[in-house]
Amino acid sequence: MVKLIWTYQAINDLSDIGDYIAENSEKYAKLTIEKLFEKTNLLKTFPQAGRIVPEKNEENIRELIEGNYRIIYEIVSPNQINILTIYHSARNLKL
Repeated sequence: MVKLIWTYQAINDLSDIGDYIAENSEKYAKLTIEKLFEKTNLLKTFPQAGRIVPEKNEENIRELIEGNYRIIYEIVSPNQINILTIYHSARNLKL
């Protein structure tokens, strides 16, 4: 099984997303964060489940979509995936 490593940037992104949503609904903020975490669990079994990030066009930089969010990750090795960042799809990606 593949090990998932959350980068500092990705953890900050989750925190910012949660804080922003919680301004209107703490319940929905918690639910959104849980869904984003759950989505990444798919990568433990299927590391290449996501599509190649069009802005990077590199085989090892991929993304999963969950709602309005893009979960950007890097396949480092057959045993490790780094979750790089989580972006709202309305924003321009900066990697």
